[in-house]
Amino acid sequence: MLEPSNNNELPVIPGKRYFTIGEVSELCVVKPHVLRYWEQEFTQLKPVKRRGNRRYYQRQDVLMIRQIRSLLYDQGYTIGGARQQLTGDDAKEDVTKSGQLVKQVVSELEELLEVLNG
Repeated sequence: MLEPSNNNELPVIPGKRYFTIGEVSELCVVKPHVLRYWEQEFTQLKPVKRRGNRRYYQRQDVLMIRQIRSLLYDQGYTIGGARQQLTGDDAKEDVTKSGQLVKQVVSELEELLEVLNG
């Protein structure tokens, strides 16, 4: 769902297992209170909650947040429209999601190659 031009503006997701709400906020360029609100609106967002009710997001959560962000901010969907887009079973959506994942992986591999060569 992320357009290639928007994908370049967002930081690469590090190879960690869990991310705090602050880290996700920076990775997705969305404020923490917006992330907490989106958890209520989108059933797909289920961060792990640990001691003290602290949220820990996994990689698929970060990708989902980026997709939600793209739908709302870049494509102009409302919360309800974005929710419908995410729950729709169109094959086209699946291909788009796969394409987004592939682009993200390629981007991360290129960055890793730069680190190894540099």
